[in-house]
Amino acid sequence: MLSVVIVSWNVRDLLARCLHTLVSDLGTSSIDSRIVVVDNASHDGSVGMLRARFPQVDVKALAENLGFAAGNNVGLRSLETSEVLLLNPDTEIRPGAIRTLLDAYHSLPDAAVVTSCLVYGDGSFQHSAFRFPGLAQLYIDLFPVHPRLYESRLNGRYARRLYQAGRPFEIDHPLGAVMLLRADAIRHVGFLDEGFALYCEEIDWCARFRAAGWRNYCVPTATVVHHGGQSTTQEQGVSFVKLWTARHRLHVKHPDFAPMPLARLIVRAGMRRRMRGASDDTRAACQRIIDVWGQERHKDEARRTG
Repeated sequence: MLSVVIVSWNVRDLLARCLHTLVSDLGTSSIDSRIVVVDNASHDGSVGMLRARFPQVDVKALAENLGFAAGNNVGLRSLETSEVLLLNPDTEIRPGAIRTLLDAYHSLPDAAVVTSCLVYGDGSFQHSAFRFPGLAQLYIDLFPVHPRLYESRLNGRYARRLYQAGRPFEIDHPLGAVMLLRADAIRHVGFLDEGFALYCEEIDWCARFRAAGWRNYCVPTATVVHHGGQSTTQEQGVSFVKLWTARHRLHVKHPDFAPMPLARLIVRAGMRRRMRGASDDTRAACQRIIDVWGQERHKDEARRTG
């Protein structure tokens, strides 16, 4: 049986569209499944909509917003299955996508994570897989560069030809909107790290899978629409701080991604650049990020002088 876990927060209409396409594809493909929706204390009527329109869905209505990692872990801990699909509520399943993912998953016994090809709402291409982030990606995120670099390997992108070839290809990590996972791999490395309040959880997870000997893949013949960022845009300032706080935790936890002294220099310089002429709120957010990224430097200095 396939278990599907969706964590949602205040995206009722998108969630309804996601479930409609998901239930339709599961039924058409005759896939035996269980769907769990973990609602992170939404206040937009999401829980009422779920119970009225999707009675077959197991709804776990939380009293507080636990975030992406903890919310998914709530769903994962309730399951006993060999394969589980983590799905964002701002996705729509194209016909046949789930069966295509499952077929690829069963043909790749070393796969911990299998993801699909993603497209935007207008059908245009969206990157669904990335390399682990290094110094170049930090720099490109914070400083102006030639437009061609945004689509390059330096920015963690895989070549379009790999998607166009139509064959599964190995990746470092998926975007996180669509992740078909092997339960044995989860048992091997553990659940999502709940220390990530928002962002980077899937990168950390996939790095742990890789370190434990598993592999991660993209299956470009499975297509899922991803509208993207619908929950995080509700709190843009807070999300900005959470993003860069999560990136700090990621780089501290995985020092092989980039030398931390250089990473700290890039991020702190980038935030100071962003503060020039910015609003008070933006300046305050950037300063909080500078403080977070300075923590390890201060510890290093204390160790050297201690």
